[in-house]
Amino acid sequence: MRIGELAAAVGVTTRTVRHYHHQGLLPEPERLSNGYRDYTLRHAVVLARIRRLTELGLGLAEVRDVLADDAGKDLAEVLTELDEDLARQEADIRERRQRLRALLDAGELPAEGPVSPELAGLFRATAPHFGDSPMAAKDREVFALVETVTDPAQRAQLMSLAGAMAGSPQATARANEVYTLLDALADAETDDPRVAEAARVIAGAIPAGVLPDRGLDHGDSFMRALYADLAPAQAAAIRRALDIVTTGETGETADTGETGEGP
Repeated sequence: MRIGELAAAVGVTTRTVRHYHHQGLLPEPERLSNGYRDYTLRHAVVLARIRRLTELGLGLAEVRDVLADDAGKDLAEVLTELDEDLARQEADIRERRQRLRALLDAGELPAEGPVSPELAGLFRATAPHFGDSPMAAKDREVFALVETVTDPAQRAQLMSLAGAMAGSPQATARANEVYTLLDALADAETDDPRVAEAARVIAGAIPAGVLPDRGLDHGDSFMRALYADLAPAQAAAIRRALDIVTTGETGETADTGETGEGP
């Protein structure tokens, strides 16, 4: 048989046959005097077996093990490993579908989605209170980021705290005041008197125990990225507020960002 006839008989392409030759899975046949490969029934049998194995999901390295006469894995062993791997994939797919169904059943997805159903519910509950505040939108993005990168215990603590705040009219009112003040600083200079006022309000809105006792490192990569994503006056207000909470210092002098780690 010519290569085209072999490929057609087994239901693969000639390119596939050549690839199996290159990978050492299919032995090279004798060549005729004109240089053409002369395939035999044995080649068709091996090629058909390779096709069956790959259709089961085996990789070519695993196929090579099965085809090896010596020192190769037994077919039953390879298929058992494949079955176990498929079972893991099946469980993962079921879990992912459950998460997708929970998101879809929750109704309208937030712009920051996909997020957990809990966080999506928090966004829906608070959105009417904050209108189209740019700072509120940025805060939701940060919440989505933190939920993604924190470990499960920290995530649960964060959601519990956020849920408690969302259920408190006083906390919602404070958050709205914070967003309004920060939005107003979008085009302000860092020495604007409103920076100090915003810092004081922000500090008063941060629940006790949220920040580490040692304070926050303003030079931390995450904090630097956060400050860089804000207008200079907004970053100055938030940095000063965090210092008020952790040190008790009011920081009444203007924060220009020229000392320490600036925004």
